Amino acid sequence: MNQFFKDKRVLVTGACGTVGQELVRQLVAVPEVGELVGVDNNESELFFLEQRFQEKESAHFFLADVRDEYKLYRIMQDVDIVFHTAAFKHVILCERSPFEAVQTNILGVQNIIKAACDAGVARVIFTSSDKAVNPTNVMGTSKLMGERLMTAANSKLQEGGPIFASTRFGNVMGSRGSVIPVFYEQIRRGGPVTVTDRDMTRFIMSIEEAVRLVIDSARLVQGGEVFVTKMPAIRVVDLAEVMIEEVASRYGHRPQDIQIKTIGVKPGEKMYEELMNLEEIRRSIELERYFVVTPAFIGYYRDIVYNYPDVVCHEVTNPYHSANESPLTKEDLLMFLRKNGLLEESTRELWKPAERYWPNG
Repeated sequence: MNQFFKDKRVLVTGACGTVGQELVRQLVAVPEVGELVGVDNNESELFFLEQRFQEKESAHFFLADVRDEYKLYRIMQDVDIVFHTAAFKHVILCERSPFEAVQTNILGVQNIIKAACDAGVARVIFTSSDKAVNPTNVMGTSKLMGERLMTAANSKLQEGGPIFASTRFGNVMGSRGSVIPVFYEQIRRGGPVTVTDRDMTRFIMSIEEAVRLVIDSARLVQGGEVFVTKMPAIRVVDLAEVMIEEVASRYGHRPQDIQIKTIGVKPGEKMYEELMNLEEIRRSIELERYFVVTPAFIGYYRDIVYNYPDVVCHEVTNPYHSANESPLTKEDLLMFLRKNGLLEESTRELWKPAERYWPNG
């Protein structure tokens, strides 16, 4: 991996988000990276992020919004790889404000594409969501459109233009918007712990796994694909029960005294999550750790051969969704949570500086 990034200038949009921050953290640790540029429109968190990496001379951070096409074009000058993680991701908030979701999650992707083409970027990786598969809500629909824009951009460019591709995540446990901090606080207060439906299932992955997918896809990409990580499924009620057993006694509560309350499915929420649907599996390739969904439309100007290392099978027969997969046992789920430090009170607490720092001061 290190040699792939040798002397390359890498841009991360949404650098203050959960995935963005982990991307920045991993990439600044690669000495071969020529320069790491992080952009975000969150002024306060960008300030903290810059201070966190103040000793990394190759890392630079700027205020920018993906809605500003001209600013993106200027920042992308001489950039080799773009990791586009900036997005609105909360289902309910996007449901209430669909126009804002369109501006950032769809038009923002379009701005990234145009700026990358104009600036001569080599590769652009878009981070999508399992909610983009057969979407039932605004957020998922906007992410699906983002994927379609990336694939279309790749199919219509001639030789020498950027290579575009997407990655598709499951639920990143411990991220902003994850249910884990909510369950934790409910348990700390003595309950009840609220679940929307006891039969609900989800795919899960750690933030490290999510970022590994993004970085690997930049290395493996041929053009226009969607990379999907193989990941375990869980029952959400099992997560609640495991967390109650593990956390309640820390705050003087008996696990058996904390109730689990069913509150009903939220608007636009699915009972299960999908990572590939029936139409997509007909054009998918299974790798050792990933599935690759190849484009439905052949590129107009590029003759792309989708060859990858570690191919398991060139035919995928079953739609990949959480209701079809055997969920983790409670023991395995607990092991996953412990391994990834997700049961600690300060889980994914954003780094805050101990002293003030002024760049170039």
